[in-house]
Amino acid sequence: MAIAIRPATAEDVPQILAFIQALATYEREPDAVTATEADLLRDGFGPNPFYFCLIAEADNVPAGFALYFFNYSTWLGRPGLYLEDLFVPPEYRGLGIGKALLQRVAAIAVEKACQRLQWEVLDWNTPAIDFYQAMGAEFLDTWRNVRMTGEALLKLAGAESNSENSGAPSFHRPGVPRDRSSSVGWSDESVGDHAAGAPNPVMTQQLDGSK
Repeated sequence: MAIAIRPATAEDVPQILAFIQALATYEREPDAVTATEADLLRDGFGPNPFYFCLIAEADNVPAGFALYFFNYSTWLGRPGLYLEDLFVPPEYRGLGIGKALLQRVAAIAVEKACQRLQWEVLDWNTPAIDFYQAMGAEFLDTWRNVRMTGEALLKLAGAESNSENSGAPSFHRPGVPRDRSSSVGWSDESVGDHAAGAPNPVMTQQLDGSK
């Protein structure tokens, strides 16, 4: 069976979403995915993409994907690469596709002068944990991920729900009377809605022991 890995294109968006949904089901969160094809197209294939994606193919059939984006280490003064998703359907496992995807992501990190490659794994996913440990990955058990979403995020941002704009946040600009404040929605120019590590849509802060 011929295995190939290539950069995703806009035409792959339906398949990318299908992989994301399959991964969510595997991770016991089948109803957690609210992303749409339009979201993925906008945030990954515009002039300033928020993420990048690789597609693995087995005999020209999609057989896995890796989705990643870049972050930055203030301690190292260098960029890093955050691997958001890595997934291979059960029927294609055991063929080395997962390792090939991870190797390609690592090669991209090196090419971009990144000092670190980071990702998360669920604590019950022992096959993946064993796989990563065998490759020399370090587990940062003393650090905890921190995430803020929904009303808590809006409250911290000083935003209030705008019922006339489908719940998009309305920000009050300091020094401007409230009746003149502008409404800022989650547009193409704002952060999207999916990821972890800093420049990501879910607004998640990835913390590790070596900033």
